[in-house]
This record gives sequence, C-alpha cells and structure tokens, in this order.
Amino acid sequence: MTTSPILIWFRRDFRLTDHPALSAACATGSPVIPVFIHDREVDALGAAPKWRLELAIDTFAQSLAAKGSRLILRRGSALQELQKLVTETGAKAVYWSRLYDPASIARDTEIKSTLKEQGVAAQSFGGHLLFEPWTVETKTGGFYKVYTPFWNMVKNRDVDAPLKAPDSLRAPAHWPDSDDLMQWNMAAAMNRGADIVRPHVRLGEKAAQSRLGAFIDRIVDGYDVTRDLPAVDGTSGLSENLSLGEISPHQCWHAGQRARQEGKRGAETFLKELVWREFAYHLMHHTPRLLTGNWKPDWDGFPWRTDDASQDVMAWKQGRTGIEFVDAAMRELYVTGRMHNRGRMIVASYLTKHLLTHWKIGLDWFEECLIDWDPASNAMGWQWSAGSGPDATPYFRVFNPVTQLEKFDKNRDYADRWIAEQRANPSPQALSYFQAIPRSWNLSANAEYPAPVVPADVGRKVALNAYENKGF
Repeated sequence: MTTSPILIWFRRDFRLTDHPALSAACATGSPVIPVFIHDREVDALGAAPKWRLELAIDTFAQSLAAKGSRLILRRGSALQELQKLVTETGAKAVYWSRLYDPASIARDTEIKSTLKEQGVAAQSFGGHLLFEPWTVETKTGGFYKVYTPFWNMVKNRDVDAPLKAPDSLRAPAHWPDSDDLMQWNMAAAMNRGADIVRPHVRLGEKAAQSRLGAFIDRIVDGYDVTRDLPAVDGTSGLSENLSLGEISPHQCWHAGQRARQEGKRGAETFLKELVWREFAYHLMHHTPRLLTGNWKPDWDGFPWRTDDASQDVMAWKQGRTGIEFVDAAMRELYVTGRMHNRGRMIVASYLTKHLLTHWKIGLDWFEECLIDWDPASNAMGWQWSAGSGPDATPYFRVFNPVTQLEKFDKNRDYADRWIAEQRANPSPQALSYFQAIPRSWNLSANAEYPAPVVPADVGRKVALNAYENKGF
C-alpha cells in the first residue's frame, strides 16, 4: 500500500460496476482520484450530447460522494491538466478506459507516451466494448466488412463476467482543487429544449441497471417483434446509457445470455443488437473514414445534394415533410432526445434517397440532437441507410415510408402521438414538440399539415434513376 494516488480519468464510463480501470486502481490499495476533463473533444459535441454529458457527470459525482470520494473537474488540454494533477497530487499513475474514435486515439496516444516519458505509469483498459476491435479477425487475418459473418465469429466467444463495484475508494490525504460543473454551462445550446427533454432522460448507473432489469423481465421475450413497433414500449432504451458508459456492454450481454437460456424468444435478437454496436466500432477502428467519407469509395462520385439549409432539408429537420412516419420520428427526437430505431431508418432513407441529400447532413443533425449519440453507431447507421456503407443488401433498397407506417403502425398510434396538426385533440407529446423547437422556426399546432415534399412513390423513382445514371 502506498500514499501516492492513482488518477482515474473518466470520459464515457460513468459507472462504478464493471469498470476495469477503477477496479485495477482500487486493487493496488492506493488512493484514487477520479477526474473528468472538459477538453476540445467535449467542446466539439453537439447540443444534446453535451447537455446529456453534463447530467451524467453530475450524477456520477453524487455516486462517488456516496462512496466517500470526489470527482475532480478541470477544463483545458487533457494532457496539460493531467500533468498539473500529477504535480499537485504526486500521482504515480493515470488509468483510463479506452475510446476508439480517431480523435480520441490520437489524444490518448500522445498522453500515454508523454506521461511514460515523465515517469508516470499511464495505462488504458477495456470496458466500453465486448471485444477489442483488433481481436476479431477473418480466417485470412483481415477485418469483417459484413455483419452476419462478424456475428457468427463472436456469438460464442467468452465474455468476461462483470466486475463488482468497489466497496470503497481510498481517498488521498489532500484533494486537488476542482472546477464548478455549473460554471461550464454545458446546457447552453439546448435552450428551452432541455426542460422538455429532461423528463425522458434515464440518468445514471442505478437507472441504467433498473432499465436493463425491466427489459429482461417484461420486454425481451417479444423483442424480436416489438422492436419494430414504434408505438410500443418494446425496446431496451439502453443506447442512452451505453453511450456514456452508465452501464457496460458486458452487463447487457450476460443478462441477455441468461434470458436466452431461460427460453425467452427475443433474447438472441437483443444479443445481435449488442454485436451490431460492436460491428460499428470494428469498422470505425479499421476504416476511420466511416465517420467522414463514403465507406464505399465508389460512392464518392454520387451527386448528393449538399445544401443543409435548403427548403427540403429544413422541412426534414422540422418534421414537416408531409410524410407522417418521417415527421413523427423527427418530432419524437426533439421531445425525447432519442428516436425509435425503425424511425431512424425511415428518416435516414427519406433524406438520402427521396431527397438525394448527403448522409453527412443527417449525421451532423443527429449529432446535434441525440442524447444517445455514439460516434460509431451514428456513422454506420447513416451510411447503412444511404447505401454508401456496410450493407449487404443492394444499394437500390428504398424504404417506402408510407407502407412502412402501415406495416409497423397500423392504427396510427405513433403518428397521432407525435403529430398535432389537424388532430381534434392532439396528444401532450405532440404539443410539447412546439415547446422544444427553436422559436425561430415559428411553427404552430394550428397550422395546416403540409403536403409531401416528395411523395413516397416519386422519391423511389428519383432515387433509382439517380443510381442508374451513375452506373451503380
């Protein structure tokens, strides 16, 4: 046992249970100083993800306080702030959980190298994923480009059992100074939308574990069907908590495996969704262009429309396309900060195929609005929908948003829940959309519901004609 502390640098891993870096630090017997740094990567976040991060930080700080610990907050260059904390505290080591996007990798690589040169033990740990991306290889030693073979490769792999939360965190003799979280004002860009979205947030580790338990008890048996019904509470909702590490994928995996062993029908589908998330990180690691350019290079010549302020794009952003499934999903986004997965596919297909608009416009808008934003999942979802990404189905698949609504929302419960115009008694959710959106949009529930910007059948023909002319 030593009096020299270990700094635990938290980023997107706001939990005490199943936290390898934290468990390793506590096992040494050394004092532990939890740290969060508001650096340029945090500054770059969109409005909703940054606000949701602020909530996560505050809640996690309370969890640490209950253990007799503290979360030290600093703002600035991550390397410089860590170096200052090492000097101030006499820390002998810095531990953190790995992130996998290119910007984080570049930052963390520099920090690890610099700290080691200065005699500080810098060590990164897993925990954000089930499998490190470089550990899953094809038989020829390459990476997977199609999901189903990836699933078949990992579905029977051993996944480490979740680690228990430490009973206590040994405090240092003296705590370093900390910033005031509220002074960072991370909610500023949300404006009035924060008050509307807040009741829909399930915040922190305890809520995430409760959410998982309720899903396994009540929903997972029928999940293979209910996951496609946007009006039904038929999904886990865990993307919000996984994105910030308020629960680990290991906890979700083992809960899903237990459900499958108990004969719950939808459990394997749930496990496949967890592995879909892994696949997104696998591709981001091996092909970082997934985040910024067409994953399939032959799409570089496609004549995407790129005006993100055009009338059509604004109608899409506002949920005023005249296509009920698209509009309901976009309005759900502004009120709850999330969107049903079926809705995500529909709005993405409509923007990229019916409106022939570049997927990056949609990707950037989701990055601004989603409280469950995740860099890998967001990018892969958009490229998959656009046809430029890792989809084994031919590019010419174009979802018909009208027939999709008829199939998955037969009674129009979802549409009526989120669309107020020309309804005799609009739902509270539909009306709250007008309280969440920017006042500058000047929209009212009393307005006429618009005619389709591009009708479903017309949009399909336009998209197929564009594909044919480009020689796809």
